[in-house]
Amino acid sequence: MATPNYGYEKRQKELAKKKKKEEKLREKANRKLSPSSDGLAPGDPETDMASLERDPPTVPELPTKNG
Repeated sequence: MATPNYGYEKRQKELAKKKKKEEKLREKANRKLSPSSDGLAPGDPETDMASLERDPPTVPELPTKNG
């Protein structure tokens, strides 16, 4: 009876894991390059990170005692 080759099995799992990770990174990069219409509109101040960096949300000033 043949003995199991655990090294081969481990290597196959590692390769599958690496392939899956690369695929996820590729999909993530594609999403960044071409945003889809999943409710996020480019240029929308609430969702556009670039506009938040330029114009941070304003906080209403608290009234003072003198006016």
